[in-house]
Amino acid sequence: MAHNSPVIRVTDASKQFGKKSVLEHISLDVFPSETFGLLGPSGSGKTTLVKLLTGIDQATSGFIEAFGTPMPRLDILSKIGYMAQSDALYTELSALENLDFYAALYGLKGARRKQRISAVMDIVSLQDHLHKKVMQYSGGMKRRLSLAIALLHEPPLLILDEPTVGIDPLLRQAIWTELKALNTKGTTIILTTHVMDEADKCDRLGMIREGRLIAVDTPTALIERAGKPSIEEAFIYYGGVHS
Repeated sequence: MAHNSPVIRVTDASKQFGKKSVLEHISLDVFPSETFGLLGPSGSGKTTLVKLLTGIDQATSGFIEAFGTPMPRLDILSKIGYMAQSDALYTELSALENLDFYAALYGLKGARRKQRISAVMDIVSLQDHLHKKVMQYSGGMKRRLSLAIALLHEPPLLILDEPTVGIDPLLRQAIWTELKALNTKGTTIILTTHVMDEADKCDRLGMIREGRLIAVDTPTALIERAGKPSIEEAFIYYGGVHS
């Protein structure tokens, strides 16, 4: 893993909504070509952090840089593929029409657009449902289409919020294989999860609890340092040490 300058750098970032503090003093670096997982229960602040990284939201204090540029910055958005927790899909349109819409936003044209749409639908196993209206899709299919859209313009940075929720185990495995293949091509991936076996697949993990980053390292190192047999027990251990 190349430890040249980080793709994402978070320096002492905090976020408040009114008087409520959602993130406190988060600092972390994410390096090129790695899969960095944010692991924590619902309500721990993962989604808020992801929104700061994409520039959708702004930190109350502290700094966030993507590709060496202070965020939020509009021109950096083209380098980021973002998959939100709630699917941003036009349900009255077909999958193809959704893909065409986002492809146009990303400036993909002609043969290249066709090729990318076909490639991403292949990755998420939805080729047979290309012309189906999204309102006829199941929840899991909508998640898969959202992932396809995030992959469409081959961004150097993918930020995925709970990408595999509601997706069956076999397909989840296939998606992970694809994410790892993207790493080898140089794509950096940040994803949130509360699924322990997914956390194990990340190159490095940031454990988040109640808006605080309680530990950051490789899954193996986190388990070893905690002296526990699993990520789950290590998470409980770090949560206890710091609370």
